[in-house]
Amino acid sequence: MDRRNTEISRRSVLCAAGAGIALTVLAQPIQAGPIIRTVSARPGTAGQRADLAERAVVTRHVRTLWGLPRTQLGALTWPGSLPERSFVRWHYWWQAHLLDCAVDAAYRARTPERVDRVASLARGIRARNITGWTNRYYDDMAWLALALERADRLLGIRFGDAVGELRAALIEGWNPAVGALPWRFGADYYNAPTNGPAGIALARLGSVTHAGRLADFLYTRLRDTRTGLVLDGVHEPGGRVDRTVHTYCQGVAIGLETELAVRTGEAGRRRRVAALVHAAEAGLTDAGVIVAAAEDDTGLFMGILARYLAVAALSLGDTTAAAIVHASARAAWDHRAEVEGLPLFGADWTRAVTVPEQPGAFPRLTDFSPASAANLSRDLSVQLSGWMLFEADYRLTAAGY
Repeated sequence: MDRRNTEISRRSVLCAAGAGIALTVLAQPIQAGPIIRTVSARPGTAGQRADLAERAVVTRHVRTLWGLPRTQLGALTWPGSLPERSFVRWHYWWQAHLLDCAVDAAYRARTPERVDRVASLARGIRARNITGWTNRYYDDMAWLALALERADRLLGIRFGDAVGELRAALIEGWNPAVGALPWRFGADYYNAPTNGPAGIALARLGSVTHAGRLADFLYTRLRDTRTGLVLDGVHEPGGRVDRTVHTYCQGVAIGLETELAVRTGEAGRRRRVAALVHAAEAGLTDAGVIVAAAEDDTGLFMGILARYLAVAALSLGDTTAAAIVHASARAAWDHRAEVEGLPLFGADWTRAVTVPEQPGAFPRLTDFSPASAANLSRDLSVQLSGWMLFEADYRLTAAGY
């Protein structure tokens, strides 16, 4: 189906924003039930665990945007502060991953409610972005292109030429002198978190040559030859490399090389995938479990690696990749807490989620800085990572891995 979004004008969005913020100010703060160490029985199937992860995020975070009909977004924290409840604060790329997880769930078990949620979230992103589908950040646009492409291909949900607009923006951002895209307009920094998802999107949208160049940029410019892991990025001109290692850099590199291996049949691409998976297992797992996030909005990083490990396993039969996903899912589930019967995941899947010493309401913060909220279990990014993991675990289990 072609669910077009042209009926929402910029003026109507701005008017609704003002009204929505005013109503939020008058509304009572969102309350939370008691947080407990989990005592309920383990659900019997991977699908049931994915379903509970989905319900937790939807129940706590997904809300109508500014009263606009058929639009939704995810509040950044739960319980949320005023800027988040009114969507004054939002993260485009978090919403793109929320949309991608909603696509996962609708494809796993299609229902009218799930299909409508995918459409409403996409409309919410478009409305909240106000100026259109694109913005100044190529990594943001790449993530949204991936989610919208999957919504179209797997569910038949299309928003006019949104994917075409995003694809064109990625192509136009290409710097031939560097062989990659900067992380945003006018920047001198070329990183894996931008070029990895951009390459995956371009490969899926038929621009295999461009995608191959981006994969080669990651391999030749950002791969650490000692560990085999992909580093964060490089400043050009000058060639100063940021040697920070993140889990999601490995995920997008694995995903990109997998897309190219499938489309080109090149043995070298398959070898790169296997080497990246081995390097991630050796350097970024603890007893086979993907290591914890570190700071800022890195709560999404573990789930992104899990998503593309599952892609490598399903597309290329990589059993090591599948084993990491399954081990991570077992650990995340066993270490969860619960609030009103729904799981609450931590930023570290190898440790139990911290709960208050005395039972009672979930710790309420009426306001906070982004730094103080980093990687707490109340962050949407952390919970999305868990949901993404359990959808990946389900896909592998359903396929017999």
